[in-house]
Order: sequence, then C-alpha cells, then structure tokens
Amino acid sequence: MMGTLAALLAGKKISTSEERYRADVEGDIENINNVLKITQIRVKYYLKIHPEKVAEAQDAFSSYLKFCPAAQSIMGCIEIKDDLVIENMEVTAH
Repeated sequence: MMGTLAALLAGKKISTSEERYRADVEGDIENINNVLKITQIRVKYYLKIHPEKVAEAQDAFSSYLKFCPAAQSIMGCIEIKDDLVIENMEVTAH
C-alpha cells in the first residue's frame, strides 16, 4: 500500500524519500469462531511536502487504494482505515 501511494506521489513529482515519507501501521486480530482472523488494518501516512503540493498529495491519497494490488486483494475481508498527515516543508531561498 505504501509503495502504491509512493508511486502515485512520484507521478506528481512529490518526493517520498525516507526523511519525508513514512507510515505507522496497526492491525487487529480477533477470534472469530475459534479462528484468529485479521479484521482491521490502520495505516497513518506522514508526508513532508511544500505547501503548493498539498492538493496533489491529497488527490493521490484519495485514489491510491483502487490501484493497490495488496489493498484490492483484502478489501471486503479486512477493513482498511487510512489517514494522511501532511507536514509543511519550509520553502528556502537559494
């Protein structure tokens, strides 16, 4: 999922280098009829970008799941909750 979002961001010329892009992931495992089952995955992405790129980043985030093979494989079986936290990078003059 993180890779698919990174690819869409790269297409919009938004860097996803390690110091600018990361994700925190959690999940729930429940006992369903005596079978342990992953029931939910929560992903919170953190992205540091320049303010003029915010709309493009939000656009990529709003559509990445439909292009993601992993997400498409589990949707309907495991609930996916995702969020994007955007941190503004200061524009520096050279």
